[in-house]
Parts: sequence; C-alpha cells; structure tokens
Amino acid sequence: MDALIIFGETVLGMLIDVLPIAAILIGFQVFILRRPIHHPGRVIFGLILVLFGLALFLQGLELALFPLGRLMAEQLTLPSFILGEGVEAITAFTWSDYLWVYIFAAAIGFATTVAEPALIAVSIKANQVSGGTITVNGLRFAVAVGVALGVALGTFRIVTGTPLHWYIITGYVVVIVQTLRAPRAIIPLAYDSGGVTTSTVTVPLVAALGLGLAETIPGRSALLDGFGLIAFASLFPMISVMAYAQISEWRTQRSRRKNSENSS
Repeated sequence: MDALIIFGETVLGMLIDVLPIAAILIGFQVFILRRPIHHPGRVIFGLILVLFGLALFLQGLELALFPLGRLMAEQLTLPSFILGEGVEAITAFTWSDYLWVYIFAAAIGFATTVAEPALIAVSIKANQVSGGTITVNGLRFAVAVGVALGVALGTFRIVTGTPLHWYIITGYVVVIVQTLRAPRAIIPLAYDSGGVTTSTVTVPLVAALGLGLAETIPGRSALLDGFGLIAFASLFPMISVMAYAQISEWRTQRSRRKNSENSS
C-alpha cells in the first residue's frame, strides 16, 4: 500500500512536470502555427504513456538502481573485502587497495553507456548521415570506452581526494589539442557524444556509485567528493571519439600509402 501511495505521488509530480511541456507544444501548434493537431487521441495516449513511463522509471531508480549502486560501493570498500576477513577498519590505505573499485567503475560505465538509448539514437543518425562511414557499434563502443575510463579515473579521484578541477582542466586541454588535429567532420559529433552519455541509464548508477564511495571511504565528504563523476562521464567520450577518428584516419592514410607504394 505504501508503494502505491509513493507511486501516486511520483505520478502527480511527473504530471506537474509534463504539463508545461505539453502546453508549450500544443500552444505553439494551435495558436502560433495555427495548424490542427493530427490524431489528437494518439497524442493524448502518448502523453499518458510518457507520464506513467517517467513515473515508473523514477520509482525504479529509487527502488533498485540507487540502492544497488550505493551497496556495491559500500561492499567494495569494506576493510574485510580489501584486506581480508577479520579486518574491521583500515587505518592506512593507498589508492592501489581499491583496485576492484576502479574495475567495477569502468565496467559499469561501459555497460550503461552501451545500453544508453540516447547514444543508440545518435549513433544510428550519425551512421545514416555519414553514409556508413561512421558505424553504429564503432561510435557506441568508442563512447563507452571513454565513459569507462572517465568513471574509473573519477573514482580514483574520490579515493585519493585530489581536487576535481585538476582533472577537468587537463581533460579539456586535451580536448582542445585534439580539436585542432582531429578530422573536422567528427568534432561536432564528439562534442555531442559527451552529452548523450549522461542520460537516463548512466547518470543514476554513476551518481549512486560516487555518493556511495564518498560516504564509505574514510576522510571523504559526500558533498565535496561524491559528485563529479558525471563530469568525467561527459568529458572523456569527447576524447575517445576524436581519438577513434584520428586512429581511423591514420590507418586509412597508411593503407593508401602502402597501396601507392605497391602500385609504383
């Protein structure tokens, strides 16, 4: 019964959030464009599906993904897991003690990114526009590798307690340098790739992982250290996608040189 009450409150909150969006879309269609709404029944049914879909998604986050992410972070940082059974507290630790935390962070970053609906949609469109030059799976895996590296590095930052801006500034310097060297056609797509990764699937688990680590690692603050992983998940896909394009271009040029040498 309590779950139904909570779900009802979530639906009501989503209704308040969705109504302005629907009002803007319908208002522009009717009053600005002065065009009728085709298939109004289908539109209303779709809005209802959006409303309940978002409510179910948020409820699922609260019931499963957030608790699971925090639980994994807590279990991976337990002294008994890191140093063996019987150890109740860590008096002195090094960054290398949390190797499984980095592995888990990279794995969860890769897996959630590959399953990200927004990234799949962008990859399909990029494949269509490029005439097949950019493959769907190639782009998805390039972005996923970037997120995996970024989230792993972000957990390393939480473990070591080093300042966030060191990593972000250095990362954007790398992005600027790559922008000057990467193929022009891939640059806008690489920049967009950083945004589409931080969507419905990736953000909840990554945020829960960061907060869980900051709450369980000695000397860390949930507010100061628990946030920031999403910034890594947005930054590193830009680097990995441009690196993917640069490597592909280098291999193409090398193949052309070999062919020209063989023909001559």
